[in-house]
Amino acid sequence: MNLIRVALPLSLLVVTACSKKNEGVKDEQINIHEQVHQLSPDSLPNNTISGNMAMSQIASTPNKVVLTGLPQHRLVTIYKSKANPIKENESYSFRKIYSEADGISSEEHFMPGIDLVSGYNMLNVAHYDLSTEKLSWLFDHPVLIKSLYYPSYVQDSLNKKPITRNFYVVSVYDADTNADTLINRNDLRRLYCFNSDGDKRIQMIPANYSVIRSQYDPMNDVVYIFARQDANSNGKIDKNEPLHIFWVALKQPMEAKRLY
Repeated sequence: MNLIRVALPLSLLVVTACSKKNEGVKDEQINIHEQVHQLSPDSLPNNTISGNMAMSQIASTPNKVVLTGLPQHRLVTIYKSKANPIKENESYSFRKIYSEADGISSEEHFMPGIDLVSGYNMLNVAHYDLSTEKLSWLFDHPVLIKSLYYPSYVQDSLNKKPITRNFYVVSVYDADTNADTLINRNDLRRLYCFNSDGDKRIQMIPANYSVIRSQYDPMNDVVYIFARQDANSNGKIDKNEPLHIFWVALKQPMEAKRLY
């Protein structure tokens, strides 16, 4: 059972432009070098990467209002404008990953009390509080989100007892860690946990690791997170670098503890 799949803020980010220099750039990455000068050529010195770009400075569009299991809290997924990540009338699809020993429940959740939105060209997530009518951002600048985990809208159970989560977890590439001027899968993938209001964040895995995969333990309601250490500090993961295992209790997620 994978909570996080490979394929889950920082420098100046802009959408990759089509040019000879970037002909080999794939869709799921953000160029943070060449377009900087097109946006503000007089404000930045040559070969400088700024970390001050706001969401208003990048072409983006809201895609869906995510209905969480917390009535007053709603999330809005934000994508690159031309990415067309999900058709207008298409709903999010959740796969059944977990089921209790005595059978599969009628509602399909990614894990007990948790549903998933898989990101592709997802730049950010907005949080809206219906009671205060306040909108805020999970990240203060554009990032590249791989997975967004949130409290399931339909009441779920664990060991036949009702369970409601009150947090969000985001798997994300949020920095040009390998200094190649791009944010993509070649960088380190971080894992963050946000509180229900979206205004407090915990980095669950140390910054010099990249999340690889995870495994759920239903008996303890614990997630084991497999991550490779960037041992040579080159900002990317090499296959010969050490693989370690961390664990996090979903009852109250905090910084992960190293198991192996």
